[in-house]
Amino acid sequence: MKDIGILVSFKVYIDSKGVLYTEIGGVPFNEIDKVFKDYDLVLIQKLIKEARVKINGLHDYLEKELQAL
Repeated sequence: MKDIGILVSFKVYIDSKGVLYTEIGGVPFNEIDKVFKDYDLVLIQKLIKEARVKINGLHDYLEKELQAL
């Protein structure tokens, strides 16, 4: 699949010392309009905003759970 792009991503890593890290990524919000226009732009902006809210919540949850161990 050549013509795909990552809009939003969430990764969990573990290093060789057993330390966990999370990474939130994706297309920069201020660059979405370079790819999408009109109604598609509105949909993609909404999708990314909502996904980031949920992903940030997941990140915070995992951080608290790991600190409690």
